[in-house]
Amino acid sequence: MNYHLDLKKRKSKIAVWGSGYIGLSTMAFFSKNKIKCVGYDIDFDKVKKINAGKLPIKELKDWFGFDIKKSVKNKYLQATNDHKIFNEDVFNVHFVAIPTEKDGKPFFDILFNVLKKLIVIIKKKKTKPVIIIESTLTPECSEKKIIPFFKKYDLKPGKDFIYGVAPRRDWFVEGTKSLVDIDRVFGSTDNRSSKIIKNILSIVCKNLHEATSHKVSEMVKSIENAYRHMEITLANQLSLAYPRENMREVLKLVGTKWNVGTYHPGFGTGGYCIPLSSQYVLKEVKDKSKLTLLRETIKTDNNINILIAKSLIKKGFKKIGVLGLSYKGNLKVDILSPVIPFIKYLKSKKISVKLFDPYYSPSEIKKIAGVKSFKYPQGLSKFDCIVISIDHKEFKKNNILIAKHLSNCKYILDNMKVWEKIKIPHNTIYKISGDKNWI
Repeated sequence: MNYHLDLKKRKSKIAVWGSGYIGLSTMAFFSKNKIKCVGYDIDFDKVKKINAGKLPIKELKDWFGFDIKKSVKNKYLQATNDHKIFNEDVFNVHFVAIPTEKDGKPFFDILFNVLKKLIVIIKKKKTKPVIIIESTLTPECSEKKIIPFFKKYDLKPGKDFIYGVAPRRDWFVEGTKSLVDIDRVFGSTDNRSSKIIKNILSIVCKNLHEATSHKVSEMVKSIENAYRHMEITLANQLSLAYPRENMREVLKLVGTKWNVGTYHPGFGTGGYCIPLSSQYVLKEVKDKSKLTLLRETIKTDNNINILIAKSLIKKGFKKIGVLGLSYKGNLKVDILSPVIPFIKYLKSKKISVKLFDPYYSPSEIKKIAGVKSFKYPQGLSKFDCIVISIDHKEFKKNNILIAKHLSNCKYILDNMKVWEKIKIPHNTIYKISGDKNWI
């Protein structure tokens, strides 16, 4: 069977398990290439929006660079709450793009729930379905958990189905590094399966890097992010070790060396990838004397936002306004946002805290962070301290109006240099994370 050609000729369809950031973008880019895709999700509202040609995650439009309405209208893209439609013979390619984390730790129950459903599909089909795991896996997860799980049902990769691991590297920033041009790693259990997966991915992805096996490709995602986790955390450790120096400037100059990345001190990491990466790598390492650098990275990263909160309390501030709930600018993602434990600590010490984020309603802010929202920028006048955690576009607009509401503010801590060009009142201390004595 020629999977690539059948998809191109619309004889076959792609099934996508999970319609969040990863699954929805898989559907969007393949359907843009006139490949028929159906995404499954348990969220009825999300499915309804997709089928109406609307993005349930609006900010993805800038990253895509195109609308999904045309694909939906031409029936190349649709979503469903009924996974049983994937039993139809036309669904020969399955992308698995479901979350593999819960409460800040690796969590695979949802993945294996999907695999159970795929086992039913494999047993009914005459052709070998292709299963491509896009979700992040811990090292050796395929060999120790997934493949043995299939073998319990007398199913072997390469013989009864094609199995591959192609973890996603995504940079959800407008106009840069889309699924088309970002470098992507993939691997499979054998050469023939790997060739099939490469042909499927190449419909969308231009820059593919073939690993010698699925074991290698599944390790890449967590290890590359663990590298970044350590580098980001080292920036914070350096700032803590040399509090009287402008470590942000030092690290900026360090980054001028051709083979060194540029990182700066701040609130720590957030989101699905980096804060979890070290835990994925450590998951199967039982000996605590191994990978001590990663273990210390986790400790520092988990504690930095609390240290920042303590420093603000020590300075005597009583009313603190926080700008930004998302872990990253211009996205609505609060998974493991470092702002959440920061706010919770301040509240535990009886500090008055309010938060504003243009991507979240007041009720969402209350539910997620446990504090009230405030009107922006007018509400800035109520705080003696303002903390800017991320660089939403909204925070960079109306500089003159923002400055008018800062007269009562004694201290501004800017994690992303968002207000660097604003005319700050002369009696207000403005600190960028990493400055001298910022913490």
